Amino acid sequence: MALQLGRAVSDGIRRVFTRTGGILFVGLLAIQLLTQTAVNSAVLGFLPSEAMTEFAGSGGLALPVSGSVGLALFGVTSVLGAVYFVVLSRAFARPLRELSTFPAGYANRLGRATFSAVIGGTVVSISVGIGTVLLFLPGIFLAASFMFFIFAISVEDRGIYASLKRSWGLARGSRLKLSLLVILSAVFGGIVGGVAPVLDLAGLPLVADLATVVLTTVFFLPFYAIVASAYLQVRDDPGGGGSSETIDPVETSQMAEL
Repeated sequence: MALQLGRAVSDGIRRVFTRTGGILFVGLLAIQLLTQTAVNSAVLGFLPSEAMTEFAGSGGLALPVSGSVGLALFGVTSVLGAVYFVVLSRAFARPLRELSTFPAGYANRLGRATFSAVIGGTVVSISVGIGTVLLFLPGIFLAASFMFFIFAISVEDRGIYASLKRSWGLARGSRLKLSLLVILSAVFGGIVGGVAPVLDLAGLPLVADLATVVLTTVFFLPFYAIVASAYLQVRDDPGGGGSSETIDPVETSQMAEL
């Protein structure tokens, strides 16, 4: 059975409007606020002192810190973001009826999963970036093929290479439909990329940053819930493209192991 994208969309949206979805929304909003603040702080912190006067009050969400501190803050928020997406994957990749509660063992083997997510995410980002620059379509193809790697890491407790291979196998036969999700996210990025500069030109940099953060959170939480639903479809399909090899999923009822 091929991926039923319409079913994944409707199921994913239902997942957002649960207690788990509400907790994840607040978490993603916080991560986005911290990331935007860290980026702005780093950029402003590295500006020459004479330029600081010109850009004073136009930096949006920013802290009065040096560029090095801003860069360090960005590094911290990047790790927090990886932790968040591991937790999101484990939380959303459960039956819908269980989303009224948050998984008790969401932190099981969190350190190893986060490390794998950071390294694997870097590999995916570079691969998709190169594919996009070269001919665009290869970038979409690779983004669709590796869309499930974070779930293979977080839920199935696989390593970096095994997760990339697992995602490639799960996406087999469904890449065209998954590519629609990739294109949708790119279109949304273009829209947000157009709204923020307009608000900046209007002299509202803080509003521009807040709008970017809120719009990104409102879009991407349902987006990842839809991807989670798609992952559950292809993972549980005995005739799907996934590997027949099975690995026990992370047991969320156990004690946390960092």
